[in-house]
Amino acid sequence: MANLKPQDLQYKTKSDIVTHVGDEYAEFMGAIVPPIFQNSLFLKPTPYNGIPEDNEFVYTRVNNPTIDIAERKIAALECAEAAACFSSGMGAISAAIMHFVKKDCHIIAPHTIYGPTRTFITKYLAEKFGVTHTFVHGSDLEEIKAAIRPETTLIYLESPSSLVLYMQDIEEIAKIAKEHGIGTAIDNTYATPLHQNPYTYGIDLVCHTASKYMGGHSDIVAGVVAGSKEMIEQIAHEERELLGSCMDPHQAWLLIRGLRTMPVRVKAHGESGLKVAKWLEQQPCVKQVFYPGLDSHPQKELVDKYLKGGLNGLIGFVYDGTAEQAREFMYSLKMFQYGVSWGGFESLVAPGSVGLTDEEAAAIGMPANVIRIHVGLEDVDTLIADLAQAFEASKKVK
Repeated sequence: MANLKPQDLQYKTKSDIVTHVGDEYAEFMGAIVPPIFQNSLFLKPTPYNGIPEDNEFVYTRVNNPTIDIAERKIAALECAEAAACFSSGMGAISAAIMHFVKKDCHIIAPHTIYGPTRTFITKYLAEKFGVTHTFVHGSDLEEIKAAIRPETTLIYLESPSSLVLYMQDIEEIAKIAKEHGIGTAIDNTYATPLHQNPYTYGIDLVCHTASKYMGGHSDIVAGVVAGSKEMIEQIAHEERELLGSCMDPHQAWLLIRGLRTMPVRVKAHGESGLKVAKWLEQQPCVKQVFYPGLDSHPQKELVDKYLKGGLNGLIGFVYDGTAEQAREFMYSLKMFQYGVSWGGFESLVAPGSVGLTDEEAAAIGMPANVIRIHVGLEDVDTLIADLAQAFEASKKVK
């Protein structure tokens, strides 16, 4: 028993995984929390220095033991063979996309993907490498099939997608992609690996902005890509190593800390999020609520298939009024702070498509006046009271 390692145990739940996977107690002097390997390089073995010949660590831009622990936990959570951590979510997403692209290729993606991802595809890749794209709604498999071209190399997904939380049938889309020899990648940040594991449905690469629920404390910027061992090794040694976007050790240590409490935090966010979403549906200032946990979600069948009851605190809704009234609502909130990002302990509000015309909003696949809120870990009744007073304040704007 003295030499028992975490991987010798049979983990039955994802809570077991985040608590123990990768924590080599015997190797780390019995430390219950692994140390931070805050060093840039690792010495190579010689006949005299006692360093094992099989030592895999060379330089932290390439790999590092602290980062390795985070990667092992996330790979296990995603039911994938391996994972690679990045210095930001966009670093991970960009690397996953670049793995499949080549000059003058074609990408298919939903309209409602994360804004910077959309810009990366439509501007950076298009202008520098001639990469073309077709945006689709994502819910119509025939529309996706019709978008495929001979030069298509990637179908990129985000399910549920940003702001309006539309779902895609990832298993069926993965089958279509494989039939045509096309790669697939997905942003799985909203669902988290607790509630959806796209790799098990045939998706090649699964991306996360780990700054969100994985970190959970709004104190790191981080990303991760999970997939097959072969593909992740290629990405780690090409897109990550050559572009220099590896996560740093302290960032990885904070991510490990966040992962340990992610199951209980996300459960709390989800419970409060559902209460707030149901309350919002009853408000006269709200035209529509976007939340997978509601019976009114237009893709309930896909929600039940993939999320399996998994919820979190991110909600989108359409303010029924003018853009000025919508802004006054956001500015009047006291507990919900006005800011970007989400997934931390705090409640936040951000304009999704507030101020856009109907035509401008439609171009990115959503209605005008969408407001995004993140329901944090504050008392849910306090949060609802804050929303109520802000709605009242917004009504006074003519």
